[in-house]
Amino acid sequence: MTADDLGVLGALRDPVRRRLYEYVVAQGREVSRGEAAEAVGIQRTLAAFHLDRLVEAGLLEAGSRRLTGRTGPGSGRPAKVYRRAATEHQVSVPPRDYRTLALLLADVVAALEADRRAEDAARRAGESIGAAEPRDADLEAVLAARGYEPYPDEQGALRLRNCPFHLAAERQPTLVCAMNLALCEGLLKGLGRDGEVAAVLDPRPGECCVAFRPPPEDASKNKNY
Repeated sequence: MTADDLGVLGALRDPVRRRLYEYVVAQGREVSRGEAAEAVGIQRTLAAFHLDRLVEAGLLEAGSRRLTGRTGPGSGRPAKVYRRAATEHQVSVPPRDYRTLALLLADVVAALEADRRAEDAARRAGESIGAAEPRDADLEAVLAARGYEPYPDEQGALRLRNCPFHLAAERQPTLVCAMNLALCEGLLKGLGRDGEVAAVLDPRPGECCVAFRPPPEDASKNKNY
């Protein structure tokens, strides 16, 4: 844990700042000061102050663009917009370094070509996680609690804005994405949802590689996740 990590923890202690951060992250796109202020129910100047503090803490990134979509004379000045920062932070007391261990283990599994065994282990782990949830557990809530940040897309699939294994996936993408898929498959089985929802690999830039869809024979039906 570094001083920067502690600064992140401090930045999110303020309840208004935390709500602003959660709103920006949930949109999956750039958000203006005015939009964030309206969503949280505060004045624009106060929202600007807190959003800029989140940028200083490394939790958000700031940019600028014209919100009207017009260019040239009369199009107005570009507005400041915010999006989630690409950096990751971990806070533990005392300091722990599970991230490095996870990266090393991913390298070992890849070197030993033990991908199938790793997927089997991930599937069993997912099933155990699902089985520990209440019988009527909501899939979206379970995924949210594990950091996936689920949201329904325009086709009715349940997509995941965040990959909890992002660093490992960047280092060993084939292995980690396959394990993540197996984990999600096991989770569905543990929840008793594997007959009505399917976990599939369907990556989008900047998001988790896994999505949840109705099985092919039920693709035309509107599922409630």
